[in-house]
Amino acid sequence: MNIPFMELSDSYDLIYDEVMEKIKKLIDNTRFIGGEEITKFEEEFANYCNVKNAVACGNGTDAIIIALKALGIGPGDTVITVPHTFIATAESVTAVGAEVDFVDIDEKTYTMSTEKLEEYIENNKEKKNIKAIIPVHLYGQMADMPAIMKIAEKYDLKVIEDSAQAHGAQTDGKGPGEYGDFATFSFYPGKNLGAFGDAGAIVTNDDQLAKQAKMLSNHGRYNEKYTHQIEGYNSRMDSIQAAVLRIKLKYLDQWTDMRIKSAGEYDELLKDKDIEAPFIRSNSKHVYHLYVVRVNNRDEIKSKLKDNNISAGIHYPIPLHLQPAYDYLGYGEGDFPVTELVSKEILSLPMWPEIEKNQIENVIKNIL
Repeated sequence: MNIPFMELSDSYDLIYDEVMEKIKKLIDNTRFIGGEEITKFEEEFANYCNVKNAVACGNGTDAIIIALKALGIGPGDTVITVPHTFIATAESVTAVGAEVDFVDIDEKTYTMSTEKLEEYIENNKEKKNIKAIIPVHLYGQMADMPAIMKIAEKYDLKVIEDSAQAHGAQTDGKGPGEYGDFATFSFYPGKNLGAFGDAGAIVTNDDQLAKQAKMLSNHGRYNEKYTHQIEGYNSRMDSIQAAVLRIKLKYLDQWTDMRIKSAGEYDELLKDKDIEAPFIRSNSKHVYHLYVVRVNNRDEIKSKLKDNNISAGIHYPIPLHLQPAYDYLGYGEGDFPVTELVSKEILSLPMWPEIEKNQIENVIKNIL
């Protein structure tokens, strides 16, 4: 049995005719940038996230950059995130001229350790101009936002939720964007809500921040084509991507339920085994962008799966503080011990909405 890591085409039959009809209409009308599809997607995605505003943009990295710029963060400022994430989280900070720094993660959820966060702030508040926190909602589970927001309020810090892997996730009944100043999303094709190319969005309950983000994404203009209130960027979602996302958004809850069901089947097969299944924080809804286990002999198991035509992944094998790109920060082995330990033991197993039970059983059979 050949089992891919994820199979995007499985969902296409459900939406194919509707997508093709919509794309044909857009081609016939030659409306590729801006217009009704963008406006409606922003309205519908904001409603899905239970927030007042959504701003469509080019991709998830741009979304973080625009959020930082809208909050006035730049040279001389420090932004805190985690070393256990994709580099886009950190490089967005330096892209606006600010300094990025890291705190370690919680060993169970792999999201930002609130204890390490407050410890970092206390140790550095007199030395650095700390302005913001970027917690990363990872693998489909949100970071501990109630605790992070208490810390942010205590130290008067802005919060941008990196939600690239958390479409539809919740903690204490609230989702990304209902906690921080901004939440940012990627719609890279492999995400739970994926476009047919690159696309991203920023959501917020603050009308003024939304207006600022809208201008930044579109050359510093808001409504009038050749009136530019500020200098901005060219980071616009195209109409075809918006149309595809509008169609797929209608099925997102259904696909999420399918992921949760499949995760439960994985959990049941791993019960009482010497493999650590994903930990779910209480009062949290995990949407399983990835199904990530921990094993002592990770590389051996990954190789065995490959030999049996089963694809698996590692997210992420090299922590950011040990990447050559961040040598200048001066970190080394041992500085973020939980992240370093986890990076050697995690393994992402095949997961997509339509994965079948016999495929899951075959994956586990080749692990145990």
